[in-house]
Amino acid sequence: MKRILIVEDSATMRSLIAASLEELVVPVKIVEAKSGFEALRLLPRETFDLVVTDINLPDINGLELASFMKSSDKHASIPLVIVSTEGAERDVEKGLGIGADAYLVKPFDPEALRQIVLDLFAGRSRER
Repeated sequence: MKRILIVEDSATMRSLIAASLEELVVPVKIVEAKSGFEALRLLPRETFDLVVTDINLPDINGLELASFMKSSDKHASIPLVIVSTEGAERDVEKGLGIGADAYLVKPFDPEALRQIVLDLFAGRSRER
């Protein structure tokens, strides 16, 4: 079973992402965090196969979370997907530059998210 951490402050968006990922052909366990700080508390306690994060979060934002993960020996190999309303080219480039494996702009197509996740689980890299 694959374990996925969803980091999103909007309960509605967390539910939408979780529902999208629960339809994967791969069995998943979804863990939710409402903030970057909460995600930083969960990362050392549990093993995750994937992290999906928003950028605009209270306290520690998604880019700071991504930067922490990618600079940590323990978490650098965890695939990271950013799902954000920040859709400008420079925002996408910044997210991917920090080390995100994929970047989706909200509103997103749930099927596109599922395909990105399946590709990452299969070891295929994605850009968007």
